[in-house]
This record gives sequence, C-alpha cells and structure tokens, in this order.
Amino acid sequence: MGQSAALYARASTADQSCQRQIADLTAFANRCGYEVAGTFAETVSGAASRRPERDRIMRLARQRRIDAVLVTEVSRWGRSTQDLLATLHQLAGWNVSAVARNGLALELDTPHGRMMATVLAGIAQFEREPISERVKSGLAAARERGVKLGRQPGQRPKADRLAPKVLRAVDGGRGHRWIARDPVISENTVPAIVRRGRG
Repeated sequence: MGQSAALYARASTADQSCQRQIADLTAFANRCGYEVAGTFAETVSGAASRRPERDRIMRLARQRRIDAVLVTEVSRWGRSTQDLLATLHQLAGWNVSAVARNGLALELDTPHGRMMATVLAGIAQFEREPISERVKSGLAAARERGVKLGRQPGQRPKADRLAPKVLRAVDGGRGHRWIARDPVISENTVPAIVRRGRG
C-alpha cells in the first residue's frame, strides 16, 4: 500500500480557481504513487490568518492519517516564511512530509530539508527586521507628538473588563477563592475589584 497524501490548493481571490491546481496535484499524486486521502481547496488571501481547509489537513497530520501534503508550490501553503517554517516543524514532528509539485520535499529530517529550513529561517529573519524597525520608528514618532504609550496610571483594562462578572459572582454568594479558580483572574485581583466596585 502506498503512502497517503492530502492535496491542498489555494486561490487568492474569488475570480481565480483551484481546479487547475487540483488537476495538477492529482496527476502528480498518481505519478508518485500516493493514495489521495482527501482534496482540500480554499479561496483566501495568502496572508490570511484563518485557513479552515489547511487546518483540517493539520488535524489529519496530527492524527497520523496522512503521510504527506502535496501542494503545487510552497507559497500556496505558507502565509509567510515564519508560518511556513512553523507548520513544517509541526508536520515533521508527526512524520508528515510537505511536497511541492516540482519535486521539492520539505522534510526537516533530511540534509536537503534542513538546508532549505536554514535558508527559509534566514528569509524569515530578513522579513521580521524591517517590520520591527518600522514599529520602533512609529513609536518614536508618536512619543515626539506627545502621545502617551502603554497603560496609564490608574488604568486597569483587564480588571475593569472582568469586574461585572466578579461582582455578580460575589453577589451570588461565591467566595474570592472560588472566583479565582478562573484562570484569567488572580486571587489578588478579586478583592481589588470588589473594593473598587463597592467604593
């Protein structure tokens, strides 16, 4: 029995079609002897954070129900170089390969795959540094204009957001320790919210 593969196709806009990619990937899978476990296609921007079809493939990989992910080209899979590296490391941890139609296998347990990962990591660093520089420049410009950055004295955005929930629980007879079982509320935060609410 051959290895099973998920086919992933992505188009950036609604006026584009994934059909050509699917046809190419199906032919590629047949040539390479993969059994197609599923075909997943979606129309979403390359930079979009939510990709439901790609998430479905990652679940299959985590469940060890596929051996490979086939894509027409690497850019169809990764949202960015950093995202590509992160998902490749996840797939490698589940012993799942990512294979582009040009034959490029991004397997991090091979010398070639590690070399590619090193190159991609360098590109990711190159992408991050200009973003960091732009953020720092923007913050400096804001300070020069007199904009106060960060949380100001007296501001408690998290506690203020949680206050109605905490006060309802107290009014319902719940103790501070019970309320603090909620992972987002610390035991010190509860009495502080109650003091301000009763004040």
